[in-house]
Amino acid sequence: MKKEEIKKMDLVKQVDLERYMGTWYEIARFPNSFEKNLVGVTATYSLKENGKVDVLNQGYKNSLDGKLEKAKGFAKLPDKSQPGWLKVYFFWPFGGDYLILELDQENYQYVLVGSPKKDYLWILSRTPKMEQATYDLLVARAKERGYDVSKLQMVEQK
Repeated sequence: MKKEEIKKMDLVKQVDLERYMGTWYEIARFPNSFEKNLVGVTATYSLKENGKVDVLNQGYKNSLDGKLEKAKGFAKLPDKSQPGWLKVYFFWPFGGDYLILELDQENYQYVLVGSPKKDYLWILSRTPKMEQATYDLLVARAKERGYDVSKLQMVEQK
C-alpha cells in the first residue's frame, strides 16, 4: 500500500517498538490460509540493532497437543511518521501491511491488528486469556473501522 493511502487510515499515532517487542497471544483472528487449523498461536517480536524486527509466529496443528509449526520473518517501518504501519515479510520480497489499529498505550497488554483491505484482523494479548470487556472494546473498534467482525474466530490457547 502507498504511504499516501496509509496516512488516511486511522492507525495508532505512537508505538514504542521496544515495549511492543516480546510474545503476543492470538485471542481471535479472521480465517486465513497461513494459519489454517492452528491453535495456541503466538507471535514473538525481537528488535534488531538495524531497526528491523525479527518475527516468529508459531502454533499447534489441530490441537494444543498437535505438531508445532513455525514461520520466521521480519518486519520494518516503511515510514517513521506512521509508527502504526509495518511491513511484514515471510517470503522476501513479498510483504504484507501490518496495521496497528488499537494499542494499550499505557501497559502494552493488547493490540488490534488489521490490513488495508480489511481481509485480515487479529486481536492479540500479552496473556493467553483476555478480559471480555477488553475483547468487546476491540471488536467494537474493528467494526467502527469497517471490518466484518462476524468473521472473527476465537483461538484456543493453553
